[in-house]
Amino acid sequence: MKSDPEAAAHSRGQLVSKNERLIAMRLSKRGGGSSRSIKQLFLDNQAAGIVFNLVALLYLTQLLIPRARPFTRPFWSLSHYNPTTGKYAVGSNDIYYVFYYLVLFTGLRDGLMNGVLGPLGRRWGISKAKDVERFAEQTWMICYYCLFWPLGVYIWYSSPYFLNMAELWTDWPSREITGTMKFYFLAQLAFWIQQVYVINIEKQRKDYWQMLSHHVVTIGLVVASYAYHFTRVGNLILIIMDIVDIVFPLAKCAKYLGFNTLCDILFGLFVVVWLATRHVFFLMVIRSVYFDVPAIVPKTCFQGGMNSLQGPLPQPSGWSWLLEPFKDPEGLICFNQSIFNGFFSYLVALQGIMMIWSYAILKVVVKVLSGQNAEDIRSDDEEEEQVSELEEEEEGDEESGLLEEEAEVDDGIVKAWERRNRVLPKRGGSSSGLHLPGHSDRKEFLNRIGCEKQID
Repeated sequence: MKSDPEAAAHSRGQLVSKNERLIAMRLSKRGGGSSRSIKQLFLDNQAAGIVFNLVALLYLTQLLIPRARPFTRPFWSLSHYNPTTGKYAVGSNDIYYVFYYLVLFTGLRDGLMNGVLGPLGRRWGISKAKDVERFAEQTWMICYYCLFWPLGVYIWYSSPYFLNMAELWTDWPSREITGTMKFYFLAQLAFWIQQVYVINIEKQRKDYWQMLSHHVVTIGLVVASYAYHFTRVGNLILIIMDIVDIVFPLAKCAKYLGFNTLCDILFGLFVVVWLATRHVFFLMVIRSVYFDVPAIVPKTCFQGGMNSLQGPLPQPSGWSWLLEPFKDPEGLICFNQSIFNGFFSYLVALQGIMMIWSYAILKVVVKVLSGQNAEDIRSDDEEEEQVSELEEEEEGDEESGLLEEEAEVDDGIVKAWERRNRVLPKRGGSSSGLHLPGHSDRKEFLNRIGCEKQID
């Protein structure tokens, strides 16, 4: 039988070994090495400090250096204003405005998740750090869409194309839009570029490629409809898509808070909203593209601003003219059969992808209605499960007082590292109705939307 000093030394050795294994597995799981250090530097310092300093520097430059104002003003003021019409054109200066909101959204996301939403989740009874993080992510998405979806609906409701599909295409090319519409599009573009940044700078998840594809598709839709003056149909498509991104995160948050019945109700609402928006309203848009665009939009070219619009003009040779609408408010803009085919094919392909996702959703619904249980398949890999087990063991050791002995045999680095990283790990990604994982992995899809099992 071991003496007391030997038993204590043995216990301390087990604690040190366990912490070493935990740290090694975490570093291996998250990439390790210099690339991990660079990412951690961004994560530890991203929003609150850096964003505040950048915005403060920008405003101070604007206030104190008059000569710099022509260069700083486009960051927070809409560019290409026409005082004659009271509207705004599309031009290259818009990129500064997008960059400003990209930085601002990065700061708001990080500040709200770590300073407000995460602590709120813990206060409401969420105990696991991973669930607190996911709850904060989903609540941030709800906050964003609860602002921008009603704004999009307001633009649609106050427009001539409200409940009139043919009006989506009249007066093309209307080279100027209202300030509200311009802000709506540029802020949406900044948000989705920021989402690409998030999923690349933070921990990469198993549905990384689905999420990246969704973000790239959304960015392409916003940029193309904005530059080619199809903002009306772009506004309508965003309204159709964005409503799901309120209902689905609400279901997830209900699960994290332990409201399983509410989660089931919200999931049922999500299925109804998904099918209605993706396969009724969106198909109405596709039908309008097929029938209304050829009859209303002229297949020709125009040049100049609203006060000096010239056309119809012949289409030039080559391909460089395709980029002019993105950079020159008065540059050449054309619409022809090739552009129509590309636009229509894009929407049809998008509908095809959503049909695959809808098939997976309906299989879950049928399974639930038949009384079967969804599989509890974790979205993280086996290695992360092992780390979770080690963390649970460590918490048990802490409760029994053994961690006090650990302080005697290490230099405090392990304990400090654990204390800094256990509070609220910063990882990326978002959940969106358009990038629901599982069209290629049914089990992971079931786990992501199942309300009765743990959502990881």
